[in-house]
Amino acid sequence: MDKPSASNSTSYCSPADVRRSLSYLMPKLAPYWERPLTSYASKLYRVEHLSAESAARNHARNLLRTCIERAARRFSYTEEEARSAGREFVASPVLQTGPHCLLLFEPDAFYTHLFSMMGLMAHNRNWYISYFASTSGFSERAKKGPGWIRVGGEPLNLFGVPRNRMDSSSIGCLNGPYRYALTNAKGESAPNAHAACLLVNLPSAEFASAAEAIKAGNRDLWRRTFVPSIRLLQLDDFDVADLIADHLEDPTSWISSQFVGNGAVANSILTALDDLQTGPWAGWVRRTTDFFWRMAENRVTPLRLESDALMSDKAPTLSVRFRPDAIAAALRNRLILPNLLLAFLVISILPGVRVLGGFKQVVYYPLMRYLTSAGIQQSGNVDLLADMVNDNQPGVWGHRVLRRAESDPFHEVNVAGGIAPLLQAYGKLSLSDASGDLKCFTEDCMWSRLAANIANRTIASASDEWRWSGR
Repeated sequence: MDKPSASNSTSYCSPADVRRSLSYLMPKLAPYWERPLTSYASKLYRVEHLSAESAARNHARNLLRTCIERAARRFSYTEEEARSAGREFVASPVLQTGPHCLLLFEPDAFYTHLFSMMGLMAHNRNWYISYFASTSGFSERAKKGPGWIRVGGEPLNLFGVPRNRMDSSSIGCLNGPYRYALTNAKGESAPNAHAACLLVNLPSAEFASAAEAIKAGNRDLWRRTFVPSIRLLQLDDFDVADLIADHLEDPTSWISSQFVGNGAVANSILTALDDLQTGPWAGWVRRTTDFFWRMAENRVTPLRLESDALMSDKAPTLSVRFRPDAIAAALRNRLILPNLLLAFLVISILPGVRVLGGFKQVVYYPLMRYLTSAGIQQSGNVDLLADMVNDNQPGVWGHRVLRRAESDPFHEVNVAGGIAPLLQAYGKLSLSDASGDLKCFTEDCMWSRLAANIANRTIASASDEWRWSGR
């Protein structure tokens, strides 16, 4: 394997290591490294609706379609537009799940949205539907993350929230009000011309949570800036919470009758997750909480499944019986939110939807499918297992595929004269050139370990844990 440069102490492996590992685990990716980025984007959004063998999958698809239509109405789309979103998604079930809850012009989100646009436009799609996690904190690292954006050459605090509050809060918590401010280190709102222009284009209303504010801000920015022929619909953890409650309130749902209704199923998944930590795949899926987060005033906290209840050891304590009616009520009342495994279960694994993700998701999502298969085998649903075996590339690399270092997307759009010139220019780049130095991969020790395990054959694409990847 290529060794990392001695002068770069933060690199654990080389871009060549990453490309080899990605190509090995996902061989259908390999031919695209030197092809135009538009070709790769088109491939990812080329997926056909396949008939399902299992009643569980068909039911999950119907509930997800209902969720999408409900979310579209909440997003201020008309009834006919909402139905249109549902129809198109069922016909071409692809969901962008890479960026977390970030404003559209935050670089980590912006270039992924451009990439998705290339794929959608290649197939004349009218809807860009995505899911973003909103259980994260305001800051991922120094002045970067959901609570920040760089505009006019300086990092700005989206809502003017004090740093001590940002460090201790999750963006999805209902602890507002939040109002867009775009303040600098001196507390000045919109301190430069670009920031002032951006602030004018953001909603002036107050919001109950930062996640709700970001979602509304993205809606307004999309309509003013992005491709008008494509409508944006972003699902968050509240949409997914309601979707899971829909499952739990329907006794014919696999989640209601088996995952929760049969205690052995959920426990088999947790056992498989614990076993995963003792082998070469350790660390990719962590047991940070058991299926759900407790939603407190300022942050989400872990829950543990003990006997027949979800328990919190944080004061004041919370106990939710592990029964369909009790969990559904807790979700509806915003006492708990689903973790990532449960979110992917209802938006992708059960309904058979392809998800586009980043440098960690491309590994942990197939492993989540492996964990789910343990629960489905415990439930004895062979038809649903057969559907999962036949899934074609259910999880693919589709986030941070286009990456520009230290950029200011809002300024870039203004200089280019809109989104269209950027789509044309970046679309001509090869996938290899567009993805650049693959810094997010090379600076992650998990990827170095993965590359080493592949090289010494500790991990193989035929491994039991990887067989559900739909290579």
